[in-house]
Amino acid sequence: MGVQLIFVFGEKWEKFKIAHLSTGDRIGVEIFEFKNQENPKDNFEYWKTGIFHFCVQDPDVEGLAERIVEAGGKKRMQAPRYYYPGEKPYRMIYMEDPFGNILEIYSHSYELIYSAGAY
Repeated sequence: MGVQLIFVFGEKWEKFKIAHLSTGDRIGVEIFEFKNQENPKDNFEYWKTGIFHFCVQDPDVEGLAERIVEAGGKKRMQAPRYYYPGEKPYRMIYMEDPFGNILEIYSHSYELIYSAGAY
């Protein structure tokens, strides 16, 4: 997992806690708690960014990534990450859309990708 996190957070990340949740209609939710996390004095600063990233599912991860780049977005990882290389085709890539929003593209459902052994 360390290599993927370096792609996402850079070299200086240290640790975090994460909870993975999945709904019955295939929506995955991740709740992060980072080391030295700070709570704002006013948690209702609606003009500031509040969502770290979101995820979409598309079996053609590479194709969607290229369409995002063609529209003015960029790859946050150079290539998709395979969760089970040579065993299962589960993969994902972090992207940035043309508006600066961070998103992940998953090839398969959230619960399949994050099942036992994904890391």
